[in-house]
Amino acid sequence: MSERIKLGRPAGFFEVFERRPGAIKKNMHYCPGCGHGVLHKLIAEAISDLGITQDVVLAAPVGCAVFAYYYFKVRSVQCAHGRAPAVSTGLARSNPNDIVISYQGDGDLASIGFNHILQAANRGENMTVFFVNNAIYGMTGGQMAPTTLPGQKTQTSPWGRDPKETGYPIRVCEMISQFDAPVYVERCALTSFKNIMTARKAIRKALQNSKDKKGFSLVEFLSGCPINLKMNAHDMSEFIETKMTQYFPLGVYRDNAAEKEAIVRSTPIFDAEKLKELMFPEEQESSIGDRACTSPVFDKECRVKISGFGGQGVLSLGYILAILGKQRGFQVSWLPSYGPEMRGGTANCSVVFSKTHIGSPEAAENCDMLICLNQPSVDKFLPILKKGGVLIYDSDTVKLPADISKDIFVYGLAASDLANQLGDLRSANIVMLGAIGRVMEDNFLDEEDKKYLDTAMDEAVREMFSKKAKAFDLNLKAYRTGKNNIAYKQVPA
Repeated sequence: MSERIKLGRPAGFFEVFERRPGAIKKNMHYCPGCGHGVLHKLIAEAISDLGITQDVVLAAPVGCAVFAYYYFKVRSVQCAHGRAPAVSTGLARSNPNDIVISYQGDGDLASIGFNHILQAANRGENMTVFFVNNAIYGMTGGQMAPTTLPGQKTQTSPWGRDPKETGYPIRVCEMISQFDAPVYVERCALTSFKNIMTARKAIRKALQNSKDKKGFSLVEFLSGCPINLKMNAHDMSEFIETKMTQYFPLGVYRDNAAEKEAIVRSTPIFDAEKLKELMFPEEQESSIGDRACTSPVFDKECRVKISGFGGQGVLSLGYILAILGKQRGFQVSWLPSYGPEMRGGTANCSVVFSKTHIGSPEAAENCDMLICLNQPSVDKFLPILKKGGVLIYDSDTVKLPADISKDIFVYGLAASDLANQLGDLRSANIVMLGAIGRVMEDNFLDEEDKKYLDTAMDEAVREMFSKKAKAFDLNLKAYRTGKNNIAYKQVPA
């Protein structure tokens, strides 16, 4: 007997669901009475009728619809929980001709991914969001969701949701429609024939907006979850229409796409050479060429820790040293650690130089050099300075411990006072850079490296302040000042 098909599967679906594991390849995996199946069919029909099958990219995160890519004959991306709007943003921005669908449930969109959807809506990303609200966590067993109704019983609210304890349901459409950027926001219900036809129109309108590049559209669907809500199909529809719609009224909350011009954003750059030009500007040639340092001290990894108050230029000083190392051909790392305050508090950074691979960017022990601009830095980091290492400290702000080890170099410099004399306290870090130069010159550099030290330092400072030309002369003077005013306090016994 021949098979006759009077009305076939929408062309937006695969003819056979080969991606679905197991023997069943004709039917979906959703539970009986689940709204996802109905919604999938409406979306597949719209994709086919609008002729956009080749243009659609579907982003589906964790939730009951995580396996949407089994069914839709479009490109698909499976996302981390709640991150579909972020992934969809990347898709839409990288290829503006794509029609991007973010398909999300209430536990996903209105909970862990809520900030993502708010920000995408506020930016007016050219994407369509289909939001399934079934008032419960369906995939994970029926826990209370952000959209669970007051008094509604779930696995985690067995006596009913109490707003005094857990707050009220989140009304997504009402919130999204308050932003200026979204062009279309509507709430529908997947219940009666009339409501399903309304949902069908909303889906097509939202996808047409994306096709026309009008911006952000969101359609919310009140949907059943008979298994977890423990209802039959009739009771489920009645619950949606009499209970859910009381808290989540159906209707259009925003529709101004007709007034909007198509969104035209800057064209992404995919050319590798152009990207290199933007990301890695051509560097000025050094006056000392690519000459590598030959001093024996650099035959091993050198680890530097710099620490002080936030606002003292601690991180900038470390970055200048990293630039210096890069210019001289070292493998170099710079690892900042910020305090919570913009000014005051503590900040430190680790700078590591090596002629081979760097094992760890964190100078947490066996440091070769410690630069401290305040008392807490000495108290905290002095124990990590190795035998034979160098301590350089700001003698204006630091008092050394009486029992300081005799096995380290100690140098003092009134960096803050010298910077004030130069007219800018912010230059104290460059004064300390001069002290570092003097220490290296006097103790660790061979004659060849000494010849090029000042030039190399100047070029590193110039690169650091390349966009602040007026600051260069002051910083150059600060470097010379620090180099000429450092004082020996102690040399290893």
